[in-house]
Amino acid sequence: MLYVCACCIILSMIKVIIGVNEQNQRLDKFLRKYLGNAPLSYVYKAIRKDVKVNGRRSHEDCILKEGDELSLYIPEAELAGMRRERRPVRVRRQFGIAYEDKNLLVAEKPFGLLTHGDKNEKKNHLTNQVIDYLIQNGDYDPRIEKTFVPAPVNRLDRNTTGLVIFCKNYVTLQTFNRVIRERGIIRKCYLTITSGEIPGELHLFDRMIKNEATNTIRVVDSAAEGKTMETMVRPLFTGGGYTLAEVELVTGRTHQIRAHLAKEGYPLIGDPKYGDPAVNKEMKRRFGLTTQLLHAYSLDFGQCPPGYEYLDGKTIRAEVPETFKKVQEELIGKVNY
Repeated sequence: MLYVCACCIILSMIKVIIGVNEQNQRLDKFLRKYLGNAPLSYVYKAIRKDVKVNGRRSHEDCILKEGDELSLYIPEAELAGMRRERRPVRVRRQFGIAYEDKNLLVAEKPFGLLTHGDKNEKKNHLTNQVIDYLIQNGDYDPRIEKTFVPAPVNRLDRNTTGLVIFCKNYVTLQTFNRVIRERGIIRKCYLTITSGEIPGELHLFDRMIKNEATNTIRVVDSAAEGKTMETMVRPLFTGGGYTLAEVELVTGRTHQIRAHLAKEGYPLIGDPKYGDPAVNKEMKRRFGLTTQLLHAYSLDFGQCPPGYEYLDGKTIRAEVPETFKKVQEELIGKVNY
């Protein structure tokens, strides 16, 4: 279609129909993704002058609904430059699948794999591996999606293993981004081995301040400034000066488990940032261990939002890695998880 403005400059009118994977988001948020290469100033100028929703000018905070029609009065060549081409990335699958349904995939992330890419690794990370798997299975087709890309709602560090939740559609992603932040819906538990025998359950509540330069956090008193940090620690087995512990994250801060337990005098074995250097030296000598053992092994679903009630009461577990088992058996003894 063509649109002739008052100055007789002919512009293309591009129509975009909002689908189920674009609904329930602000107009500016949608356009920031749809025009992925455009600077923010361009997006907001376009909203004021070059975009209509259902034939009318709209504000940036307009919430889009399924079936809404966007009209973009932008030259095609200019629009093409602003659109970010999303090409599928073929990568070798390294993750396991702990659970999958039409809305969710819960992946088992192996040791050494990033959840998202970074400046050093843009291709082979867990998110690209999951997207490639969903494309191959026919659960996601980037050619027909306007902005949506399957994404995780929780993140694990490179050297932490275990469960990562991916959402297959935008409604689920929007819902579980909220769910993962709310208390009492998904209970997230980790396994770790600490230096020192923890005598009983610990309920830790403090605040944390992050040092961006060193990518470390400092645990401060609960009355001080900083973000709140709450952790539950349950010793499962102790022996030989070590503890196999289950740790429940109530909040989800950077390095929370590692820093919180170190502050209490029970650092994770092998932890290069918060651990005991003497213990770490011994772990490297005996096992070749150069990083902490931390495994996100359990997700327990409580009262889920409408549409996801089928998950109520469900527990998803990830198999404990063999390296973790070997170290734990030699330090503490064989146990049944």
